[in-house]
Amino acid sequence: MNERTRVLVVDDSGFVRAVVSKKLESDPGIEIVGVANDGIDAIEKVRALKPDVITLDVMMPRMDGLTFLEHIMSECPTPVVMLSALTSEGADISMKALELGAIDFFLKPSILNPVGDDNSITDLISKIKVAAKARLGTKKLACSGTAQHKEENNADARNRSYQRTIVIGTSTGGPRALMQLIPDLPIHIPASILVVQHMPPMFTKSLAERLDDASQLEVREARAGDKIRPGLVLIAPGNYHMVVTRGNRVMLNQEPPACGVRPSVDITMESVAKTYGSNCLGVVLTGMGVDGTKGASCIKAAGGKVLVEDESTCAVYGMPMSIVNAGYADKVLPLQRMASEIVQMCS
Repeated sequence: MNERTRVLVVDDSGFVRAVVSKKLESDPGIEIVGVANDGIDAIEKVRALKPDVITLDVMMPRMDGLTFLEHIMSECPTPVVMLSALTSEGADISMKALELGAIDFFLKPSILNPVGDDNSITDLISKIKVAAKARLGTKKLACSGTAQHKEENNADARNRSYQRTIVIGTSTGGPRALMQLIPDLPIHIPASILVVQHMPPMFTKSLAERLDDASQLEVREARAGDKIRPGLVLIAPGNYHMVVTRGNRVMLNQEPPACGVRPSVDITMESVAKTYGSNCLGVVLTGMGVDGTKGASCIKAAGGKVLVEDESTCAVYGMPMSIVNAGYADKVLPLQRMASEIVQMCS
């Protein structure tokens, strides 16, 4: 029998600690090794208990979740799943936590809701088991790009024709990977860029805003009817598939999930392959599951190229591995070499 995943639950609410602990322990593969009521308490518990995964609240007395996260990632790196509120503030804090090294986040209200939460419990348990096996990034995020003169540079970019339409797909570990990749892409890249990150509404908007602040390129959440163009990165909004039309417009829909997710990398890649043929480039970064594999096959069949992240830098080597195993990857590279390779492929 496999060893159980040892979890430390950190939350200032005794009710939340009890509910989360009980629901997690309903899975025979998870063991709650301890609970903590704030960041200071959690630091001592991590030192003593050495958990495999930590579930972490944000708003706590004495030491909040983000301060704890920074501390623990420098002293004793441990996979962390944030418990987040479905609010604009919760989304912003979750994005910051992912940049600091958290593996994933989970919407706290869904686990505390006493009605119809079986899927939520399964989802949280799955996230914890994935986190337990995830590779922790030790390198601090640094942006080589600059947002200076973005408006003027984007105006210049709009005047140039582009050779490629790029679809970047990612899931678990994606926000941190995107915060390394997108700021490294130059404003003059001759390509339009579409990003599909598995994430709920509000969180994709917060991700886009943080990327926009850090990047030379303009980054924002896609809206129906947006025209894709060089110098602009459009991120699929949570709960919507993103497709493109022959008029270079983005369309959004809520058709059934693909690979269990919406937005789906497959859906966007299939659309781009159909519309742009050999002028498309698929890029698949860290993530759990197989979303992107079918899309990569469509891009290859249309004559396009596919680039995937190497296992050495993936938080979770799932989506890239699926594409490699299927034989659709033209190149497999560590994250730090992605931007230069994308620029070269687009030249």
